[in-house]
Amino acid sequence: MGLFGTAGIRGDVTTTVTPSLALEIGRALGVDAAAEDAEVVIGRDGRTSGPGLAAAVESGVLAAGVDVTRVGVVPTPALAYASKGQYGVMLTASHNPPADNGIKLFRQGTEYTRDREKIIESRVTAENTPVSWQTWGTTAHAEIISGYRDTVLTYANRYGKTPAELTIAVDCGNGVGALATPPILDRMGAEVVTLNGAIDGHFPGRESKPTAESLTDLRTIVENGQFDFGIGHDGDADRLVIVDRDGAVVHEDTVLAILAAHLVNVSDVADPVVVTTPNASARIDEHVQAADGRIERVQLGSLHEGIRDAEIAGGDVVFAGEPWKHSHPALGGWIDAIASAAVLTRLIAEDGLPTLRGPIRERPYRKESLECPDEKKSAVMEYLNEEFPDAEIETEHGIRATFPDNAWTLIRPSGTEPYVRVYAEATPETIDSLTQNAITTVSAAVNAVDTTDTVDSQPE
Repeated sequence: MGLFGTAGIRGDVTTTVTPSLALEIGRALGVDAAAEDAEVVIGRDGRTSGPGLAAAVESGVLAAGVDVTRVGVVPTPALAYASKGQYGVMLTASHNPPADNGIKLFRQGTEYTRDREKIIESRVTAENTPVSWQTWGTTAHAEIISGYRDTVLTYANRYGKTPAELTIAVDCGNGVGALATPPILDRMGAEVVTLNGAIDGHFPGRESKPTAESLTDLRTIVENGQFDFGIGHDGDADRLVIVDRDGAVVHEDTVLAILAAHLVNVSDVADPVVVTTPNASARIDEHVQAADGRIERVQLGSLHEGIRDAEIAGGDVVFAGEPWKHSHPALGGWIDAIASAAVLTRLIAEDGLPTLRGPIRERPYRKESLECPDEKKSAVMEYLNEEFPDAEIETEHGIRATFPDNAWTLIRPSGTEPYVRVYAEATPETIDSLTQNAITTVSAAVNAVDTTDTVDSQPE
């Protein structure tokens, strides 16, 4: 697809996510909302381009004859929550640099599927005219963050125990997570210290993407202070990073495994399912299976579609997650790092982070990116199908080769960049050889494929 990636539309506001595009997206979305006699809720993060883009989307929706509710500066999970029963637009580039912005579309609290995004794209490229002047929509304003905080608090209180004895450092990265995570944890009873809590679209405290490098201040404060753990968010609070008492970042798949297994354990359904992605660690499978749950995998950026498909097939999805991003179906169908922060806090209060991590086998994990022109990607993946004869192969979302002792490698083409991604997980003794073998195999495939035979190929 031309406009939408794995998480909506993102890009530079002078060349890609422009006001004219935002207006057309608003008008295209308005067609859907008008067909259901629904309204559209519009929110934004703290980026400086947010007010202009929100106004442009609003104009497009109104011109389609649909009413708008503006909810102001909010986390993406809060906007998704507010879109239940109607449609929603969030203006955010998540963890991208300040010069970027983005557009995410929601229906009934869930992100648009790829099929619905294709329909929006077709309308954007078609000639459009506003509805009659007599039927243009109207605009209202609403405050939704307090209701969202109450809802998350009620949901999280089902698990663990009150964190009255915990001290937590939360680095919001000058993002909108500051409006939700610190207040929720404070209301739970924890002692909370907030870093970079002033919402600022320039992200002066650190880059918006929460990584081990960008969270240096948080890690130092937790390691040197009297904190039980730390939490890091990105610009719109749909990503979560956990820092342990020693100032080390807890692997994102370990966080996934902790949440997934607990929600399976406490569920009362006959077939508890956890939806995750092909690049997720086998530690998740092991921990979920030990809790008598099962795993379903779906391509990156499609947790909401994976939840839908698993439920259509008869499973009861109790949790869904890909690295750094989590969805709690009992709360709603959206990605919500704030809810995960709240649930984890109560689990840590009950058992302690070391105890939660104890049963999880944390083996070395590698990720590499190898250059591959877009026009070669399909042929390269076809070539690689025959290259792992001694492994159990899954090809639904790239090539995932599973070896004895649950060692595995995943090879998949990037959908947004001229790269093939290589992921691997194995024991300390075999991880280097497994990774290098995959890299060598992919490099050979890229060199072997003739671009003159693949000019019509499209990346996955």
